Amino acid sequence: MQGTRLDTARIRAARRVIDPVFLDTPLYRCEALEPVLGCAVSVKLETANPVRSFKARGTEVVASLLVERGVPAVVCASAGNLGQALAWSGRVRGLDVTVVASRFATAAKLDRIRALGAGLELVDGDHETARERAAAIAHRDGIRLVEDSLDIETCEGAATIGLELVGTAPSFDAVLIALGGGALATGVGHVVKAAAPGVEVICVQPLGAPAMTRSWRERHVVTTDSADTIADGVAGRHPVPAVLDDLLLVADDAVLVREESIVAGMRMLLHHAGLVVEPSAALGIAAVLEDRDRFTGRHVVTIVCGSNVDVDAYHRWVGAAPVHGS
Repeated sequence: MQGTRLDTARIRAARRVIDPVFLDTPLYRCEALEPVLGCAVSVKLETANPVRSFKARGTEVVASLLVERGVPAVVCASAGNLGQALAWSGRVRGLDVTVVASRFATAAKLDRIRALGAGLELVDGDHETARERAAAIAHRDGIRLVEDSLDIETCEGAATIGLELVGTAPSFDAVLIALGGGALATGVGHVVKAAAPGVEVICVQPLGAPAMTRSWRERHVVTTDSADTIADGVAGRHPVPAVLDDLLLVADDAVLVREESIVAGMRMLLHHAGLVVEPSAALGIAAVLEDRDRFTGRHVVTIVCGSNVDVDAYHRWVGAAPVHGS
């Protein structure tokens, strides 16, 4: 799409370096959800892969380029999913990977990063603290810093999801995309708007972590002092200006949803679709729950972007009293 940092030819080329295990993920109409949501719903399932999230589409591209250039080591900050993905992509290519994360990150995600052979450094504070520490390590050790959403490869890897949506899906009216740093939203949005400009690209973020949505609405970077949401994968506080510029070109709307709606969305995906998902992956369903009239009679696609969830926390959330008839 004209004006963004992304390039459709590079996105198509990315499919050739991404391990096929991460490509052509299931896309299907989930009729069981439709009576409770009041609209046709198709699910793009990005959890049925070795790292249980969409992030490896981007890290596969990043790692392939780094190996080509002879880069031996990388470091990134992660709430968990990027770190797992980079660890996986780096391991199969012989890259030395270090991940910096908050010590308050989901334990299951941290355990998986270790299991995949990456070095893991924990910091006090949140994801923004981890980003600062990862940058310091990169400077100190002279190694490559991978920055999710800022590094265009992470966006263009995620954009291959968009190619699959417009290439195989029946016609749909809107795509609901979890919004955090912006790689998924700008990547998928770029492809959808280029190939199917009439499709509404709607980004969804928790009310407790609204920085990118506020930035999109005000058309300049807005930072927040804190983030308070169970959706740790989208809990950034400092949007990247270049990513916001892309988002402004491809997103038709950015909405904020309440925590109770996120939990209700998780419960619906479990009860009606048999899917165990992390909170970020339920944001699209949450958006429909909060504005049913907007979606009545329409066909929406929601990207189920991750399923790395702490089991105990998950049971606490989905075991609560049903919300919104879920």
